[in-house]
Amino acid sequence: MPFLPHMYVQSVRFDHSPKLHQMSTDTPHPVGARVVVHSRRGPEIARVRTEATVHPDVGRFGPILREATPEDLTRHEELLREAEDLKWMLRARARTRGLGVKIVSCEFTLDGALLTVCYSADERIELGSLIQDLRGHSKAKVNFTAVGPREQAMTLGALGACGRENCSSTHLQDFAPVSIRMARDQQLPLNPEKLSGPCGRLLCCLQYEHGMYQELLRDLPRKNAKVCHTSSGACGKVVKLNPLEGTVDVYTDAGLLAGVRPSELTPIKGQDGGGRGGDSR
Repeated sequence: MPFLPHMYVQSVRFDHSPKLHQMSTDTPHPVGARVVVHSRRGPEIARVRTEATVHPDVGRFGPILREATPEDLTRHEELLREAEDLKWMLRARARTRGLGVKIVSCEFTLDGALLTVCYSADERIELGSLIQDLRGHSKAKVNFTAVGPREQAMTLGALGACGRENCSSTHLQDFAPVSIRMARDQQLPLNPEKLSGPCGRLLCCLQYEHGMYQELLRDLPRKNAKVCHTSSGACGKVVKLNPLEGTVDVYTDAGLLAGVRPSELTPIKGQDGGGRGGDSR
């Protein structure tokens, strides 16, 4: 029986995105190595981010062609500079023509055959004039790709409210749905300026601890539920939830009862006093 060499899979990262892409290879490459891969766009430079693992179905992954040579890296840097010049040229032409488009980035494949132009626009626009401009400066095939606000933040980079670089350009692999309900469940003030990231959308980090808050809220009465304090007999309405402390604040005719445990409360008959603390409607 003939010997069949092992085929491996390694994850790589491109310069323009933190997302990891699995690629096949017959020769493992060290983590951190710059390699030439064949992506859906063509040959590109990427950096190896994980150790090699044997995979039974490598046919569905794009291949790592080779470790990047000094010539590959020099060519890559030249194309980066050329793409940057074209980006600023397109921005100037779009502004001169009054086009409502923002040119986010320009990226060449390593062979210079394809130029991908990422842009953002609030409405459908005609890009024909910009394509003509590019043809006067490059022979590459041009592909315009529309991107959303979060993709823009991923490509351009920005500082988040925490003072660190935004998650979308450093480590996020996918953009999970984020809702205002996540902010409500975490008892955050519903201030759009404080809940929005640099992209203008809800902060991606609202999802990180949401599952824990949902679990903590299960043991608390619903906000606005009518309850009675067992020991004092005072009755009133739940006005605030403290999920991390496992308590609630109750406003009664006698005043505010702060930091009350759910075990000290009795729901008023006909009122739903527990199990859905996150629902403040």
